[in-house]
Amino acid sequence: MDTVDLQFLRMAKELLERPSLTARIAAKVGAPVEKGLTLLPKKIQSTVHKATEKSIHVAFEVAASTMEKNNGKESSNFAHKAMVAGTGGLGGFFGPLALMVELPISTTLIMRSIIDIAQSEGEDITDPETKFACLEVFAFGGYSASDDAAGSGYLMTRAALAKTFTDAAKIFIERGIANESAPILARLLASIASRFQLVVTEKVAAQMMPFIGALGGAGINVIFMNHFQDMARGHFIVRRLERKYGVAEVQRQYLEIKI
Repeated sequence: MDTVDLQFLRMAKELLERPSLTARIAAKVGAPVEKGLTLLPKKIQSTVHKATEKSIHVAFEVAASTMEKNNGKESSNFAHKAMVAGTGGLGGFFGPLALMVELPISTTLIMRSIIDIAQSEGEDITDPETKFACLEVFAFGGYSASDDAAGSGYLMTRAALAKTFTDAAKIFIERGIANESAPILARLLASIASRFQLVVTEKVAAQMMPFIGALGGAGINVIFMNHFQDMARGHFIVRRLERKYGVAEVQRQYLEIKI
């Protein structure tokens, strides 16, 4: 791997192995998110679960239908942050009652940004594998020291999802999304949603802190968007390098990089 690409890989690892969304929110609001988690009753947690599942199901198709090919141009990160700030303000103002409306919109905007970043790294969004790679970003929530000790939280998450992605992609290519393919696609989306739900719960918990309000809700959504933009940029840099050098070589070099 040449020096320039090795630097890109280092940047990707720094993005992908950064502190979790919890730590980022806590750093901004000046309080541990765990305080917000204690404010979440079971009914709200159930609402989070339902909203997360719904968001994942609609996000890609809606987002892709409103996107144009950017032909490798730089992604519009700031524009997507500005849009998601508005939905965060709505959620912060109306509280948990707005979650079922706000979260699918925010998730779709995040997916638009993910697709934009994917295209800027040379991905073809009409390719089913790219579609699944975009969905895969929602499973990257940030990683703990224990993940790092095992090797790489990012690579471990990709490995955990790989079999389901491979099977689902094969069915999608051969038959399209037909009735007989629904169970495996449902398992795929459920697996992603279960990981995405963890960071969504942290976001909602932070927004429920008494001093947050609408303005804070907008800020938290910007942190939320920034987090997944970082995950997407790192992920699609890795995929671009894998296309050039091969998966095994890139992952070997990735594990050797110290950050």
